[in-house]
Amino acid sequence: MMISSWKRRRAARRAGKLEQKRNENGEMELTIPRDFRCPISLDLMKDPVTLSTGITYDRENIEKWIEAGNFTCPITNQVLRSFELIPNHMIRKRIQDWCVENQSYGVERIPTPRVPVSSMDVLEILSKINATCKKQDGEGCRDLVVKIKSLAKESERNKRCIVTNGAGSVLSEALEAFSRAPFDENVEVLEEILSALTIMFPFDEEAKGFLGSSSAMHCLIWFLSSGDLSGRRNAVLALRELVSSSDQRKVNELSEMEGAIEALFKLIKDPICPTSTKASLTVIYHIITSPSTNEKQVAKLVNLGLVSLLLETLVETERGMSEKALGVLDGICNSEEGREMAYNNALSMPVLVKKILRVSNLATDFSVSILWKLCKNERREDGGVLVEALQVGAFQKLLLLLQLGCVDKTKENVSELLKLLNLHRNKIECVDPMDNFKDLKRPF
Repeated sequence: MMISSWKRRRAARRAGKLEQKRNENGEMELTIPRDFRCPISLDLMKDPVTLSTGITYDRENIEKWIEAGNFTCPITNQVLRSFELIPNHMIRKRIQDWCVENQSYGVERIPTPRVPVSSMDVLEILSKINATCKKQDGEGCRDLVVKIKSLAKESERNKRCIVTNGAGSVLSEALEAFSRAPFDENVEVLEEILSALTIMFPFDEEAKGFLGSSSAMHCLIWFLSSGDLSGRRNAVLALRELVSSSDQRKVNELSEMEGAIEALFKLIKDPICPTSTKASLTVIYHIITSPSTNEKQVAKLVNLGLVSLLLETLVETERGMSEKALGVLDGICNSEEGREMAYNNALSMPVLVKKILRVSNLATDFSVSILWKLCKNERREDGGVLVEALQVGAFQKLLLLLQLGCVDKTKENVSELLKLLNLHRNKIECVDPMDNFKDLKRPF
């Protein structure tokens, strides 16, 4: 009797490891043992580490706790004597064994976590990259960049550590250093550096300074024009970061580089992915809205067919793309050539009116601004675009916008537009704005 009782207790202890219970349907459920749960998230720990207080947490959760400015143990509330996180191999091994034992319940074994990269490790690699740049050792630099990129991709924690220790600036300096030589001699190392840079966003001002050098920008344009799909994507992402600085001289220098405008346009015409298309639109927006941009650059974009391309893109697209495309179109319509192209495109009025109050406040502001520029500069006696706008319900949309409210500048444009449109209301019977695209023949 005692032996059978002992066997039952031993079986109960083993069952306790599984902590099974029946759900409402009477089916057995598997509950994670308490010791295996992170005290912060209550989820199964994937990388258990122990604090100086002796409490074990999942590494990702406790790192977020400390990075948020907390200097105490979440459970004991004791002030931490040290921020060192000691891997708890015993708990991790027990968790892995438990996962294997319960594979029949759909539990997957957690992988043995890699040791996170330290600041000392990162600084050592970056120092070696600097040394290879001075020696113009492209192969050696490439191997080091591959290593640091691999570490960054292992975990978000590694990436933060790498970025915090100035990898963006070091890699930008390396790109600038190797771009001084003919590109065909250093294509492989430059390609690898550019790929790694896209993981280091956002860039600090020092990194932008290296990327803004003449040789580095020529390198980026070369990849934008002649690189493979990955190289073109990475180049436009780097250019997007570069133009976000307040240095308008770099934007103007970029716009005047041979092949830059054409390559940016091609990324929109023959898109690689939505991210690269948005990045290209962002770069173009900074170029055409720069106070000292050469009008020839805007004219070049217009002659390439950007106005029609933007309108076609705007017919059906998501919010982010709509906002960027409308922003570029608004900038282009500051020029006479841009407005002329918009006048001659049958999509202009239907698209612009449809976007009002349909996408976002920013898209509405851009749409109204473009309408205002087109209508204000209308020269035809028959009303031209004003009549077209009335036909697709612009008057009702603008009245509704005034009632709902908008920023002061948009409100001024709406008020002036309503006055201009009102002069031609007797010429046309407005249709339902929901039918903006009904029976419309697209010019492409």
